[in-house]
Amino acid sequence: MNRTASIKDVANQASVAVGTVSNVLNYPDRVSQRTKDRVLRAIDELGFVRNDAARQLRAGHSRTIGLIVLDVGNPFFTSVVRAAEDAAALQGSAVLLGDSGHDAGREANYIDLFQEQRVQGLLISPVGDVSERLDLLRERGVPTVLVDRQADESKFSSVAVDDDAGGYLAARHLLDTGRRRLAFVGGPTSIRQVADRLQGARRAVDEESGATLEVLGSEGQTVLAGRSVGNMLVERGLDGLPEGIFCANDLLALGVMQSLTMTHTVRIPDDVALIGYDDIDFAVSAVVPLSSVRQPTEALGRTAIELLVEEVDSQNATHRAVVFTPELVVRQSTAGPA
Repeated sequence: MNRTASIKDVANQASVAVGTVSNVLNYPDRVSQRTKDRVLRAIDELGFVRNDAARQLRAGHSRTIGLIVLDVGNPFFTSVVRAAEDAAALQGSAVLLGDSGHDAGREANYIDLFQEQRVQGLLISPVGDVSERLDLLRERGVPTVLVDRQADESKFSSVAVDDDAGGYLAARHLLDTGRRRLAFVGGPTSIRQVADRLQGARRAVDEESGATLEVLGSEGQTVLAGRSVGNMLVERGLDGLPEGIFCANDLLALGVMQSLTMTHTVRIPDDVALIGYDDIDFAVSAVVPLSSVRQPTEALGRTAIELLVEEVDSQNATHRAVVFTPELVVRQSTAGPA
């Protein structure tokens, strides 16, 4: 099979013009079924593979969309990516995924790579402030939408969840169950989402006379990071434990839960109430079903694509900042007595 066959070879094989082959590949409705069948048969016989790269260079862009997330191993981002891919497919586009791993340098490399690939546009959950790089992308015809991060509407479109409100919901729920000595587990606070959730939790605690909030930093947002914090808490003994723990995401909460329950001396929620954030699938199947603050991941991914389509269709489109409201989901990890 000749894998180097050209579009001209296909035209000669099918006894049609080169333009007819191009129409079959790009505008099949313009070609009669009989001619289309003849061209497709020639393509099969020659093993012709269309050169999308060359076509994209002529058009100035591709049918692909770049998407950079903070941690593809986090089920929250996995769900957002899946929804974005489904929405992009309906638009006739495909998503190229990059995982920054919370690394600004790696993020910058992906931005450069996607620009070289001439993507239609970029969706990004940024590590830090990348506005200058994104401004340069826009000047070069690559629109950008921020995902899981609120943006200044004068600069970019964005889709996010109100994390301050989510942090308030989590801490308020712990307070409403009678807990007063609370702890927040998460870090680093340079991550905007972590900082906003902590800010919301502090706002709830400040409303309650006699309530306190201890901040326990974590080295990351993983189960292992949560277990590390949990092990530290176990060493304090029962008397040194907070009455309620709010973790910046569910992975951290599951790690803390593992450490506490493995001792067989700490009871959740009787001794310590525990709540996470994101409401990933694993939350409901934890050894003690985990209360959480739910984010609408499908809506985030779908809306990100919708906003990007608006930007692609009109470079002068008014930027929009879409903010969803999180939802409290109560399960057994906080449903016991104070």
